[in-house]
Amino acid sequence: MNTIPKPASAALSDADRLRIIVGVLICMLLAALDQTIVAPVIPAMGAALGHSNYISWIVSAYFLAATATTPLYGKIADIHGRRPTLFAAVAIFVAGSVVCALATTMGVLVLGRAVQGLGGGGLMALAQTVIGDLFPPRERGKVSGYIAATWATASIAGPVLGGFITEHLTWPVIFWLNLPLAAFAVAMTSGALKRLPWLKREHRLDLLGSLLVVLATVALLLALALAPQPRFGWTSPIVLGLLAAGIGLVPVIAWHLLRVAEPLIPLEVLGDRVVLMATFSVFFAMAALIGLTVFVPLFLELVLGQSASQAGLALVGYMVGTVIGANFAGKTMARVEHYKRLPLIGLAAASAGLAWLAYRAGSIAFLEFEVVLILVGIGSGQQFPITTVSVQNAVDPRDIGVATGVLAFMRALGSSIGVAVVGAVGAASGIVVSTSEAGSGASAASTLHRVAGGAFAPVFIAASTSLALGFILLALMPARPLRGRGGAQT
Repeated sequence: MNTIPKPASAALSDADRLRIIVGVLICMLLAALDQTIVAPVIPAMGAALGHSNYISWIVSAYFLAATATTPLYGKIADIHGRRPTLFAAVAIFVAGSVVCALATTMGVLVLGRAVQGLGGGGLMALAQTVIGDLFPPRERGKVSGYIAATWATASIAGPVLGGFITEHLTWPVIFWLNLPLAAFAVAMTSGALKRLPWLKREHRLDLLGSLLVVLATVALLLALALAPQPRFGWTSPIVLGLLAAGIGLVPVIAWHLLRVAEPLIPLEVLGDRVVLMATFSVFFAMAALIGLTVFVPLFLELVLGQSASQAGLALVGYMVGTVIGANFAGKTMARVEHYKRLPLIGLAAASAGLAWLAYRAGSIAFLEFEVVLILVGIGSGQQFPITTVSVQNAVDPRDIGVATGVLAFMRALGSSIGVAVVGAVGAASGIVVSTSEAGSGASAASTLHRVAGGAFAPVFIAASTSLALGFILLALMPARPLRGRGGAQT
């Protein structure tokens, strides 16, 4: 933390800045960790509470609520200030954690997870918004690496911690752990956030626009959550109806934004070419990367014969590569004029690496796979600090909250859709069928490697294509000079 750049305002001391950064990163860790820690605990929850056919909603309820409410928090923070909005999100998240820990039925647990998501969506967006307030764009990239490190920590520590708690303690402990972490985050930031500069404006919250965005998001993500389940399927009338509702609401939202005096997403923000291209580039990148985190362990176990713990450890290299790429790009962009070249080269290399994995899926060795996966992480990770800083640099300082909220929303939406779409590609390519048909005997291992590996190839192609789309959109994003202290462009 000793390399943190100087503050945007002399009202904050170095100690204040350190407390704020640590506090908001812990808030982000809370939200990210609760997306990953529950995976190994879900069987224990189903055994304890019953109704195991609904256990997928333990994950889906959190994602639905978090994704739908993420864009609202940026606007609320612009209206009412960062400190009260952040602490409200923490309080909602803690309330949901208590409901989950005390749940005695599956329905109550799912409800608690939804409440957690309502707070978690705010924690993700507001942490980046506060960092945007602390530093000018040209210095902000140096801190963005800490955000990537927080995500990687949650991705790695979540499943390990969840498995340990399941084996040695009881599942409610994973939710009780949130209380001391949240209390520490509030204690770290409470006093310092009072001195954080904030450009206050008198404006109104677009309630109808908020409702339309929530309805469209919930309809779309509900369709994606229900479609893979055997009871429904992609051709189910319920799934098709939800998809139609979600897509059909898009022009309604656009019409509303054009006619309302003060929309949820200001047109000057949404219409800015930097914001538009950066947010959609992040959408496609996250769709690929989160989809990979689901299918890479499966590939390692089914194709390369790794155990579940070995597959989890192999994924660490990928996440560490992402952190390395993000830190390198964040620290370099302040010193170079053409800062967009780094993530463009990285995305191109990552897309090519995934195409190589698709080509070699039926015959690749573990070491080769791991090396390529680490390089994919390094290449793709460079995009995230560049897009975050570019979006915050492109808008008026008074709109940083809403612009960051839009970016966080597209990141979350890409994550949710990526898992569903890549999962559908995997199911269509016959991953489960192919592995079950590999047979047994002396040649079973090589047959499994070849047949199942071929079934995974379309998954890698889908992820490679998604990163390629992210590359194209990032290439179309203007690279504007970054503002220095006092708003001057440098």
